[in-house]
Amino acid sequence: MNRFCPVCGQATEIEVGFYYGTSYVSYALTVAISVATLVAWWVFIGLGLDDNRFFYWLAFNGVFLLFLQPWLMRISRSLWISWFVSYDPDWETNEAPDVSERNNPDQANNW
Repeated sequence: MNRFCPVCGQATEIEVGFYYGTSYVSYALTVAISVATLVAWWVFIGLGLDDNRFFYWLAFNGVFLLFLQPWLMRISRSLWISWFVSYDPDWETNEAPDVSERNNPDQANNW
C-alpha cells in the first residue's frame, strides 16, 4: 500500500496500527453479504436440511467470500479511512494535512 495517495497526497498510514479497525468493517460486510446470499439461496433454491441444500450454500458462500476477499479488503480500508479523514472539496488546491506527529517510523514495523 502506498504511504501517500498518488492523486491527492493524503497520508494513508495515519498512525501505527491504524488499519486494525478494518477487520471489523470487513467482518460486517462479510456478514451482510452472507445474509444476502442466504436469503437469495432460500428464495431461489430453498433450504431443505434433508437434501443438504443448506450445506451447498455454505460451500458456495465460502468460495464466494474467498473470491471477494481482495475487494472486501480494499473497500473496508476505504470506508475506515473515510470515517477519520474528512473530504476536502478543494483537495486539488489545498495541501494534504501532515500527520507525521502521530506516526513513529521507528515503531512502524515493530510487531
